[in-house]
Amino acid sequence: MKIMVINGPNLNMVGIREPAIYGKETFESICAMIREEYAKRGIEADLRQSNHEGDLVDWIQEAYFKDYDGIVMNPGAYTHTSIAIADAVKAIAPLPVVEVHLSAISEREEFRHVSYAAPYCLCQIAGHGAVGYVEAADALMAYRNNNTQ
Repeated sequence: MKIMVINGPNLNMVGIREPAIYGKETFESICAMIREEYAKRGIEADLRQSNHEGDLVDWIQEAYFKDYDGIVMNPGAYTHTSIAIADAVKAIAPLPVVEVHLSAISEREEFRHVSYAAPYCLCQIAGHGAVGYVEAADALMAYRNNNTQ
């Protein structure tokens, strides 16, 4: 199984940026944990991060055209602003996408309560910290197992 893990703006600053919200674990250590946990599950993890919206759209489309088995996506602040990312996720159906957020976005500022992409995703995992990326992989594996039998 091959999963693209897409991280949006400012996620490279995790561990530096607002540690009370996002934790003190660095982005690099989160990526190492993702690689380790995915490998235990037999998943090839393709991890990416960009502060540019168009890169995220390009990667979503690339995952579709290059036959990935799914996407784990933390669009960062683009969650609440990007119709382009929502349209890209909608366009690649039935490729499953799980939206992940380190923080509990529903418990934060009101503008963070809305995700434009969530309606087109398999599910959303928020507020579980870095382990949310692992839970997302497990959700994709369960989805795949339920839809290939």
